[in-house]
Amino acid sequence: MSQKRKSQRARHAEKEEQKAKKVINWIFGVLIVFALAFVIISMLSNF
Repeated sequence: MSQKRKSQRARHAEKEEQKAKKVINWIFGVLIVFALAFVIISMLSNF
């Protein structure tokens, strides 16, 4: 495999890894927002 192809493959793998990290961060963010909303709603329903 040529050196150019290896570097392209490495760059592509790095971009894919960055995308995966971004997706995971979004998922955790949404879960935290839902958890906070659930806590707020459950606190308001006690009154």
